[in-house]
Amino acid sequence: MIQVIAIITAKPGMREALLKEALANIPNVLAEDGCIEYGATVDADGFGSFQTKFGPDVFVFIEKWESAAALKAHSVAPHMAAYGAKTKDLVADRTIHILAPA
Repeated sequence: MIQVIAIITAKPGMREALLKEALANIPNVLAEDGCIEYGATVDADGFGSFQTKFGPDVFVFIEKWESAAALKAHSVAPHMAAYGAKTKDLVADRTIHILAPA
């Protein structure tokens, strides 16, 4: 299994618009062969100094894939290209961490 943590930083004030497009694309991704889990998350409230927040312009995808091949296919899927084209002017930065079980 391959796990992914994708940290997406929107341009200031654009997170909601970017997140709207991301959420609309989730059903397409969940339908892909090899997708186990794919969801967008934002900072939870109420944990005080115990928590390090990403901030108001960031959301994080938590993903699980059956294999490296499934993840590679996801990265070139037509719906991901369309999502990228729709959101390119909203994204300030993205950091993708690809992980394997220890």
